Amino acid sequence: MGVFRFKRFSVANEASAQKVGTDAVLLGAAAPLPDGSPSVLDVGTGTGVVALMLAQRLSDAGKEFRIIGIDSDAPSAAEASSNFAASEWAERMEARHMSFSQCGDAGTWDLIVSNPPYYDMSLEAPDPRRSAARHTDTLSFRELCAYAYDHLSADGFLSMILPSDQEKALMRYAASFSLYPFSILRVRTTERKPPSRIVVSFSRHSSPVEESSLVLMEKGKRTAEYTSLASGFYL
Repeated sequence: MGVFRFKRFSVANEASAQKVGTDAVLLGAAAPLPDGSPSVLDVGTGTGVVALMLAQRLSDAGKEFRIIGIDSDAPSAAEASSNFAASEWAERMEARHMSFSQCGDAGTWDLIVSNPPYYDMSLEAPDPRRSAARHTDTLSFRELCAYAYDHLSADGFLSMILPSDQEKALMRYAASFSLYPFSILRVRTTERKPPSRIVVSFSRHSSPVEESSLVLMEKGKRTAEYTSLASGFYL
């Protein structure tokens, strides 16, 4: 698909190693918004769709913000930059071609989001760029937690989407960096299937965890719950 069109922005979807998909839409729609005038870091931005969804939500909430999306894949970063520039929030968004390891001096963030690689136990994809975007040898959620420990603001959030079978490992890593889950959304493709994805958000403060669930499809159509979550974005 060359261009993926949303209600308020379009996403060129040709050069990036990772294409627009349901995971990105779920994260962009479900990630919590910080108070104040937040600074946002989108790690592994790909086409920039998560960053653009957050820009729309922050703008609609009347917040001043700045968003930086980083990607170690040069064509992805270039495509995200073009997508940002074509949006109504261009002046508040920037895409950078850089690895996560180069991000250490970028300052403090009120929201860090990522749709990180997760196929660390699977066979390598034949396309090396897609493989790098999908495997944890280039970016692990442990690295995300470690970075958040050093660079998340006092009241900031770390939010990511992962396969459900990674939940225990993620929680263990997060706890080792004094990050506490406060929101877990468990996503099922259909009602009869077990959860396949989790959208998890962490903060520096221990609090009761709000757990919820979402079913994506029913009889071949989006459920009312999924339609409601993404209603501001899908045409």
